[in-house]
Amino acid sequence: MTTSRIATSLPFIILIAGLLLATRDVFRALDRDHGDDDDNMIKVTAEELEILPLVGAVGPESIAFDPDGQGPYVGVSDGRILRWDRDQLRWTDFAVTSPNREGCDRTNNHEEREHICGRPLGLRFNKKTGDLYIADAYMGLLSVGRDGGLATPIGAQRPEGVSFWFTNALDIDHDTGDVYFTVSSTRYPRRRFLEATVTGDDTGMLMKYDPTTKTTTRLLSHLNFANGVSLGKNGDFVLALESTQCRVHKYWLKTSKAGTSEVVTQLPGFPDNIKMNSKGEFWVGIYSRRSNFLEWILSFRHLGEVFVRLPFEPLKLVSSYTSRKSVGMALKLSEEGDVVLQVLEEKSGRLRFVSEAVENERDLWFGSVVMPFVCVFRNYQSHN
Repeated sequence: MTTSRIATSLPFIILIAGLLLATRDVFRALDRDHGDDDDNMIKVTAEELEILPLVGAVGPESIAFDPDGQGPYVGVSDGRILRWDRDQLRWTDFAVTSPNREGCDRTNNHEEREHICGRPLGLRFNKKTGDLYIADAYMGLLSVGRDGGLATPIGAQRPEGVSFWFTNALDIDHDTGDVYFTVSSTRYPRRRFLEATVTGDDTGMLMKYDPTTKTTTRLLSHLNFANGVSLGKNGDFVLALESTQCRVHKYWLKTSKAGTSEVVTQLPGFPDNIKMNSKGEFWVGIYSRRSNFLEWILSFRHLGEVFVRLPFEPLKLVSSYTSRKSVGMALKLSEEGDVVLQVLEEKSGRLRFVSEAVENERDLWFGSVVMPFVCVFRNYQSHN
């Protein structure tokens, strides 16, 4: 967009921003959540959550347990993968996603250097090899062996014409070794995720990497911030989350529907990651609730390109509002991914910006791309 067009739009944008800030009654009228059914609600109190604080970093986006049941392992904001030592009750360094570590451990703002230090997001263990697979927002798909250390790229190539991609989440077919992963954007890096949202960026993709042929295939395109991904219990399909649209896509890998896709669920919040439990059901982490106000803001995406170029920062208004609407929320979906079975919510503010919920034995673990700790809801099934 040219400077003259931005200048022409500027008075209108300022007027809209002023009206939004001034008309609190309108905000309240639009500020209604999409309700949940109390029959399937688990309400958690802050006292029921155990906190495992991090040191020197924040944002344990994804949680994984190794084939021996040890862990959890989490990726954090300075590019490290940490492992929880159950004997010493502390986090220990396990791996890094970038060889360039100078200055990574000594900064308060890891976002400024995450393109250098790495930003690990999705984590999955290969049950056959014991290797940990990592989706790093900047370094791409990597893996590291049982002893940890420096993770190495697995060889997934970008499609022709794609010079950059923001890799986000992954899952592994343990029979074939195929890796399914999402690319949130080929236009915006991770630290500009809010711009990707308000501009309606639809460059997100669901991809498949075949380690035998070393080929990368695009399965779904034109997704608005593609995020979590998980295979179904029998490997018949893969679910992919589209965060901006709050919906779940099912891409069929087998059966007569193979090669086709459908939207199977509309969610009550903006989803992040999705992981399957031992029963074949799926837990979805919810970053923030949906509301009429947020949907109203996102409906004017034709103004998004102007917003991100203005000399002041109107995106802070949206970010601040989203933060206020964030509660500790996770959803359990059916084996087909098409029915919400349970809604878990913690409203005190202790658990916020949930990126992932993972069942391990009788406990439910929560990650967050923002918070400086991991949360555990011990013996959560006794609350059902």
